[in-house]
Amino acid sequence: MSKRIIIIGGGISGLSSAYYLNKEGHQVTVIDKSDITAGASFVNAGYITPSHIIPLASPGMIAKGIKWMFNSSSPFYMKPRWDPDFLRWSWYFHRSSTHTKVAKAIPVIKDINILSRSLFEDIFTSGDLGKFQLERKGLLMMYKTDKAGEGEMEVAEKARFLGLEVKNLDTTQLKKVEPNVVLNVKGAIHYECDRHTTPTEFMPKMVKYLRDAGVEIKTNEEVKEISTVTNKINQIITSKASYNADEVVLAAGSWSSKISKLLKVKLPLQAGKGYSINVKEHTGITIPAVLMEAKAAVTPMQGFTRFAGTMEFSGINDTIRKERVEAIAKAANSYYPEIEISMEDKANAKSGLRPVSPDGLPYIGRSNKYNNLIFATGHAMMGWSLGPATGKLVSDIVDNKKPEMDITPFDPDRKF
Repeated sequence: MSKRIIIIGGGISGLSSAYYLNKEGHQVTVIDKSDITAGASFVNAGYITPSHIIPLASPGMIAKGIKWMFNSSSPFYMKPRWDPDFLRWSWYFHRSSTHTKVAKAIPVIKDINILSRSLFEDIFTSGDLGKFQLERKGLLMMYKTDKAGEGEMEVAEKARFLGLEVKNLDTTQLKKVEPNVVLNVKGAIHYECDRHTTPTEFMPKMVKYLRDAGVEIKTNEEVKEISTVTNKINQIITSKASYNADEVVLAAGSWSSKISKLLKVKLPLQAGKGYSINVKEHTGITIPAVLMEAKAAVTPMQGFTRFAGTMEFSGINDTIRKERVEAIAKAANSYYPEIEISMEDKANAKSGLRPVSPDGLPYIGRSNKYNNLIFATGHAMMGWSLGPATGKLVSDIVDNKKPEMDITPFDPDRKF
């Protein structure tokens, strides 16, 4: 039976939800407070990463955060501030950063990434969006120090155990797979299981497809109030209009916790800001890479190479910290010594806010407070990679189908 669905949020998770719900015959409306041309879904590294099996909340991360707290150019920066929500989230993050919890999360993260990778490929082969970049070159985890290399080799062994395709490369082998650039590294782990895309190509194509398919997309429209009756949402009131719906999907990224408060629901979530620099000059880079010690990412996209990275917890804001942009540019030059990022490219750097849950797992599932509210947020650094999987799972939930995978670990009401 066709339902009226309101999706709050026009990022990759919201649009993917609209994609699968529309295919099931539902009447879908997407509401976004922006014009859907910027933000985390546009400035990310474009990775589809089954290899990223370790959640952000892992042993030692809080210690690193405290160590780097007063260095605003550090890869993992937590701005000191008195904010009860942030302090509560930090405590939950600490409680999630145990070996036991990480071990439980690893196969879950792998499974949802594998699902999403297959769905990206289905979208590609369907021709719905026309042609877009989806390359199967894998991901290089490049390291300069033995310590970083040994640590990643342990992750690689876990990945192999889970059935992912992984190779250890020395400098000679690395030169064969990436011959056109000079590299200043000791070696790399090549996760052949990964893919990459160009987000700024994919997103506009998805928006066009959805509109052509009959999905209503309301831009520059902010949710102001949500009316409820007992345990059901009955009206969404925005800055421009009001809407009734049978089901509401909350996919508003870093703004999801703010909107949840309209419903008196406490959703532990913090905005983790990332930055990206696009270099249009030919770099010679053909395979995506993570520069391990610098915690920076590199992706050859359609018409440019993107250098991205950092995780900055400083609240919801669009401030561009020049020192953080400079840190990414220095990292690029350190690992690729012949590449110098220009002042102009650095001046054009963009940022985006990633919604980070305390345990690094997304929130996907129904609320236990409102029976027509479904969460689809909290993906941290894997938002792009997990977009289609999130959308498909949301569609399964709406249609009361058995989900493509067990969604219990993503319970929005889970305890930390």
